[in-house]
Amino acid sequence: MKLETYLRQNAVEFEKHTHTTTYTAQGLAHAEHVSGYLVAKPVVVRGDAGFAICVLSAPHHLDRKRAAVALHEKDLRLATEAEMAELFPDCELGAEPPIGAMFGLRTIMDEHLLADEYVVMQAGTHRDSIRVRRTDFQRVCRPLVAPIAMG
Repeated sequence: MKLETYLRQNAVEFEKHTHTTTYTAQGLAHAEHVSGYLVAKPVVVRGDAGFAICVLSAPHHLDRKRAAVALHEKDLRLATEAEMAELFPDCELGAEPPIGAMFGLRTIMDEHLLADEYVVMQAGTHRDSIRVRRTDFQRVCRPLVAPIAMG
């Protein structure tokens, strides 16, 4: 399902932008002329209970130990490219939207993202992004919020 369709079905107002091709969350921030702290990037992990999407701001890195504790997992590993391709077949690799509910995955959001009114995210391609109110993002994601970032 396309992100735009999912957002419309959930009555979420959004802005869609097309930008130069970017392959990183910080690159998206630069292309959109916003702070990297507004960019919600997904980091897909796998534990004993399956896959989950960890959502962080672009400048941050995932603290897997903290995320494992928050998700009640013994350990977490990063998803492989092959697993990502299977989980997100309609998305370009590395441009997945950070909304686990769209894909039947648990979502955990770093508490740093609570600081801003809006979030910007990739929309399934390396050229398209979506800007939404953070409160709407939380409503459709239904994330667990926890301190999972470092750096």
